[in-house]
Amino acid sequence: MSTSNFIDYVKICCRSGHGGGGSAHLHRDKKTAKGGPDGGDGGRGGHIILKGNAQLWTLLHLQYQKHVIAENGGNGGPSHSSGAFGKDIILEVPIGTIARDAETGEIKAEITQDGQTEIITPGGRGGLGNAHFKSPTNQTPMYAQPGEPGLEEWTVLELKLLADVGLVGFPNAGKSTLLSVVSAARRRLPTTRSPRWCLTWA
Repeated sequence: MSTSNFIDYVKICCRSGHGGGGSAHLHRDKKTAKGGPDGGDGGRGGHIILKGNAQLWTLLHLQYQKHVIAENGGNGGPSHSSGAFGKDIILEVPIGTIARDAETGEIKAEITQDGQTEIITPGGRGGLGNAHFKSPTNQTPMYAQPGEPGLEEWTVLELKLLADVGLVGFPNAGKSTLLSVVSAARRRLPTTRSPRWCLTWA
């Protein structure tokens, strides 16, 4: 496995979509001069989603994708027409990928199965149209909700690999020597981003 092709740590800026605004439309047509409110709701902003892919073994394809931006939701329209949802961005990652908040280190999601999906940056909710605010005392409300803003945050994706082989023994027992003889591997302290072998000291 080429070292240059194996990337197990990337940091990306995820920006979810803003929610669309609700409509403050009043129904009007040839037969209706003063109709009631018929403004539709705004659409949800796009999510940033992780999806497990068993065919991947590295995060190399995300190494140079520093900014991931989802689509904004559409605004509501007349005749109770809802705005379109913003297009989600789906990032395919290997099994064993962990998503952390870059500032707090909090785990946001962990991909453990092929096809598993997890929303790491949710899109903003769409605003309600004026049809939702009609009441006996206000038959023609001329206001509607704006859409919620999306989120912009830095996320760390880290590929967690388990060692296939472990050598356990006393210090200076010859673990490193044995490994160097039977393979081209070199001694390295185990970390969460180790390759598929490690040496363990008692």
